[in-house]
Amino acid sequence: MYQSFIGLEVHIHLLTKSKVFCGCRSAFGDEPNTNVCPVCMGYPGVLPSLNIEAMRMGCTVARALNCRIPEQTWFERKQYFYPDMPKNYQISQFASPLGQEGYVDLTGKHSKKRVRIKECHLEEDAGKMIHTGTVSLLDYNRAGVSLLEIVTEPDMESGEEAELFIQQLRRTVRYLGVCDGNMEEGSLRADANVSINLPGRGLGRKVEIKNLNSSRFVRLGLNYEIKRQGELLDQGKELIQETRLWNENRDQTEPMRTKENAQDYRYFPEPDLPVFVPDAAFRASVEATLVELPGARVERLEQDYGLGREQAELICDEKALADYFEAALAAAGAQGFDTRDGAGRIANWLLTDIKHILSREGIALSRIGTFRLSPQRLAMLVVMVARGQVSMKNGKQALERVIAEDKDPAALIREAGWEQLGDPVQIGKAVEAVYAAEAAVFDQIRAARAEGNQKRQRTLTAYLVGRVLEQTGGRADPKIAAAQIESLTSSGARQRV
Repeated sequence: MYQSFIGLEVHIHLLTKSKVFCGCRSAFGDEPNTNVCPVCMGYPGVLPSLNIEAMRMGCTVARALNCRIPEQTWFERKQYFYPDMPKNYQISQFASPLGQEGYVDLTGKHSKKRVRIKECHLEEDAGKMIHTGTVSLLDYNRAGVSLLEIVTEPDMESGEEAELFIQQLRRTVRYLGVCDGNMEEGSLRADANVSINLPGRGLGRKVEIKNLNSSRFVRLGLNYEIKRQGELLDQGKELIQETRLWNENRDQTEPMRTKENAQDYRYFPEPDLPVFVPDAAFRASVEATLVELPGARVERLEQDYGLGREQAELICDEKALADYFEAALAAAGAQGFDTRDGAGRIANWLLTDIKHILSREGIALSRIGTFRLSPQRLAMLVVMVARGQVSMKNGKQALERVIAEDKDPAALIREAGWEQLGDPVQIGKAVEAVYAAEAAVFDQIRAARAEGNQKRQRTLTAYLVGRVLEQTGGRADPKIAAAQIESLTSSGARQRV
């Protein structure tokens, strides 16, 4: 049995409007080689200029990961040749990254684990190579885009822990509004470093898995690599330090190149950029951009409103959805409704009916703020159902019409004649009609009661309540209808209701 050591290097594209060292547009999907200039193309004599917003966003992520922002930070040139890096070096950070010595607490279903963050450093991204047959095409639009690299210590032990880290980090940067987290577009991607050794022997020989573009591939690639390395050691073979790629078609890692060491890059200070000294005003602006992070928000929704863990996690998965939920809850509270009761009801509507409607209409949860159903209207509808002013069935119908017709729920329910019927006399007439049509079912309920078969009794009663609702256009109060059915079946003889 071997001990595994996993560290991640996660790269995120910061949502700056322009690139990190020039004024070119930073956008995904534009025509190839249209967002370029002499600076990002590395022409002789050009001078880079730091995008302060990229630095601010980078420091915001660092603080959210509990990192320390140093008194001063600077950039270095990382020397290497790649066809997609026109300058033949990359402006990056090495000796004094913008974020240092942080941590993240991974919260799983049954455990919590702390993963140390070694550093967060800002750099420019490379371009994109497109291989087609024997030809390679180069798109330099991405060259120079603001890229933040988050490096962990080797504190994780399985692909599942690494996958959870990626998922938590993705939610965090989306909450902060600094990255869209679209792994399929390459705006968040990971390199994974893994080594194994006998327990107590420390780190083994490191292997890197490059450019993993989904949290699932991170899990699969690491678990495969741990198994592969273990089998080699069991055979008495020596592991080599190398970089490998994940082949998603074969579900295996494959060799790419031998692994470089830091000294191979010959870092030296970038002569064209001054040392950056974050003053008090800059630090204050970073702190001002911090928000309540998803993990903390989940715990607050559990504690303050009594939501279950799973419900709270689903609601907090997207900041826009969590904001919508709390706005609806505040609106329900303004109507005098108990917030703990309202929280569960609103969560149920959000995670079932409304989520289904959003999916049907092609609206992402992150764009729920553009939805025609405002939080205030949802709150009104939920409160009316909870107070018995409209049945659940008619409430669901009203939901669809409120969205389709852009109307106030209370006005729409009045116009449709859907107000709940609570008059026992009128409901009694409907029960009498159902009795006349379904006398055999009433007899079956009496028989089930005599046999002590409560489950069958409940099933048959629910069926009859449904028939009463049909008689009243869904308006009868189900509780009153059920009580009257109970009265009719509690004795052998029929009793008028």
